[in-house]
Amino acid sequence: MSSAAPPKTGRARHARRARSTRAAKPAGLWHDAWQDLRRRPMFVVSAVLIGVILLMAVVPGLFTSVDPFDATGCRLADARQGPSAAHWFGTDNQGCDTYARTVYGAGNSLLVGLSSTVATALAGGLLGLLAGFRGGWPDALLSRTAEVFFAIPWVLGALLILSIFRTGTVWTVMLALAVLSWPMTFRVMRAAVIAARGQDYVVAARGLGASAGRLMFRHILPNSIAPLIVVATINLGVFIAAEAGLSFLGLGIQPPEISWGMMIADARARFLQAPWPLLFPAGFLSLTVLAFIMLGDAVRDALDPKLR
Repeated sequence: MSSAAPPKTGRARHARRARSTRAAKPAGLWHDAWQDLRRRPMFVVSAVLIGVILLMAVVPGLFTSVDPFDATGCRLADARQGPSAAHWFGTDNQGCDTYARTVYGAGNSLLVGLSSTVATALAGGLLGLLAGFRGGWPDALLSRTAEVFFAIPWVLGALLILSIFRTGTVWTVMLALAVLSWPMTFRVMRAAVIAARGQDYVVAARGLGASAGRLMFRHILPNSIAPLIVVATINLGVFIAAEAGLSFLGLGIQPPEISWGMMIADARARFLQAPWPLLFPAGFLSLTVLAFIMLGDAVRDALDPKLR
């Protein structure tokens, strides 16, 4: 009995030393932000909603067995029916199942939002990094170019770009949104880089002979990207709503593709006779946009220590 005690004591001492060592390690910004996010109900609720919508977009077959692209599933005799056991969300003006079209419409709506967000984050982020770090004439040239794009009316600019291609696809809509929206992320990234380039760790790295590329991507970018992530998260919901607006105006995604905005545009003419084909996709659209905006607000509060 007495010979077994020392090993236990040694293991316990070793475990306490390991715990104290882990506790002594300073927590980084991202670790603190994640710990803060986990305690925020707004983040949990928005993340769950976004997870369900993403699953619906990626694997629509889990939610419905009806193929909305199969014309044989649409019967004019069943047009504008209300919700029932056979058609949970009713039917549209062509007799197609509104629930199946709503599920499959999530894919294109989210694809436009995600691709536009990635494109604007990359373009605006890299140009903002360059302008904020270099200063001088590159900063002046890029800033004046961004101001020109800010001055273009959004609907007029989208109409011009989409009329050039004459086809409403996911990628043309993404291109139109990215071309008109990159100045916002450019300004956010430029301001963050200007604030970071004068910090002591950047001055020290420059004094040690670090190259411009190493300064930008190794020291400045990791400490300036948090505002860009917040803006990109909020923009994702904004871009989904923008695609719906373009589709409603007849400028966005065109048949035979499906999106929530196109469904709303198709159903508006008979809204008083059959409101369900408009209300359900509009409800999903509003819920998705709200979830991404809530997620962006939660991420912003978690990444800004002054707001905790």
